[in-house]
Amino acid sequence: MGIFGAMNTAVAGLRAQSFALENISGNISNVQTTGYKRMETSFSELVPSSGQANKNPSGSVYANARQTVNVQGDIGRADLATFMAISGDGFFSVRKPTGYVDNGVVLGDKQLFTRRGDFEKDNQGYLVNGGGYYLMGQALDPQTGNPVGNNVTPIRITQDLIPARATTEVTLRANLPATPSTANYDPEVPDSELLPSGIVDTSVVSSGVVAADDSSDFLSHSISGGAITVRDANGQPVNLQMRWAKTANADPSATPPVEATWNLFFLSNSTATGTDPQWTRVDKDYTFDNAGTLTSADTKVTISGLTVNGVNVGDLTLKHGKGGMTQYANSNGVVDMTELKQNGYAAGELLDVAINDSGRVVASYSNGQTFDLYEIPLASFNAPNQLERLDGGAYAATAASGAPLLGANGSIMGSALESSNTDIADEFTKLIVTQQAYSAGTRIVTTSNEMMQEALNMKR
Repeated sequence: MGIFGAMNTAVAGLRAQSFALENISGNISNVQTTGYKRMETSFSELVPSSGQANKNPSGSVYANARQTVNVQGDIGRADLATFMAISGDGFFSVRKPTGYVDNGVVLGDKQLFTRRGDFEKDNQGYLVNGGGYYLMGQALDPQTGNPVGNNVTPIRITQDLIPARATTEVTLRANLPATPSTANYDPEVPDSELLPSGIVDTSVVSSGVVAADDSSDFLSHSISGGAITVRDANGQPVNLQMRWAKTANADPSATPPVEATWNLFFLSNSTATGTDPQWTRVDKDYTFDNAGTLTSADTKVTISGLTVNGVNVGDLTLKHGKGGMTQYANSNGVVDMTELKQNGYAAGELLDVAINDSGRVVASYSNGQTFDLYEIPLASFNAPNQLERLDGGAYAATAASGAPLLGANGSIMGSALESSNTDIADEFTKLIVTQQAYSAGTRIVTTSNEMMQEALNMKR
């Protein structure tokens, strides 16, 4: 290699260091860009072959860029509930807007990917990140939480009211006292805690009712079973008041043995008078053995056409579950309620939207209900560093990266953001080395030029 070769090699080196400086500059500029992946510079040697190992001249150099998409940045907590980060492998699926029609956004058909998770709700309810990309997700059935269909769609949260839901189930789990402390109970009088048989009238309905005239006697021979607000089909609140009455004590010595029996009543008409029914008995006998274990097989009971004070709630199921009803001794003689809840609710308006750590879009409503509206899928690639970089921290699949694979191993963290993976101290170190290498390259050019001048001056 002669003087001209040395000069050409030096110029190639200057070009390579300039390229490295460009990458360093971009990395430092994006040190605070959410989800940014730094660009590294790879240098490769160019060696001209002479055919003889001991006469191969020193080669030139060229530089190319190497992505670090697979290198995760630090994850920190964020204030907004719609911000999220990916811990581990994976990308969010996004679309880029191509225009607007009638004030509505038109999204492109090309599937793009990003790790930038600073998504916020825009004026149309879409989740859009700081790069201007729209988040895609799998729609869910709000009631069941199961996916609706198989396709991903742009995530959009509307301000529509969520409709009311009538109560269909009441979970009731309790311990009934072995001896209820009714107002009429006298320890000296046997069976004074039991409900007399004449109070319940079965001529009106087969399950039995208590007339308003007999209400005082009924209350003095029963104990409170708690109260809960249920909802009709329009979301109207209905106060469901319950009472328990014991109708038989256990007698294990009898033939056949007699079990303890209880009945549950609810207040069906609080304004009833005279012979009109005021309390209605649930059509089930709750029987317990001498050890206080429920022996009736049913773990739930259905009240057909529940109506309270003229409001029809509809069919309602009392769910007790296995072991949910017991009759153990209680010195206070009252019902110990372990669980009492229902599944109805009034109509509600949207209050807030958040991303949970399961990767689901959760909407909170004014009626106290929360619903999973979308599930955010994560895509992965066999060669993520071969993706095509786009503006705004997005990527497009290429032949080298392979097609996107659904079901990445990473997990979504709500209220979090992934920061740039640029290490500012490392970039400054590379900046110093690049500057020194560039300066050394300019010296080679200067020296080559001086040697050429000396060669030209030999003729003088």
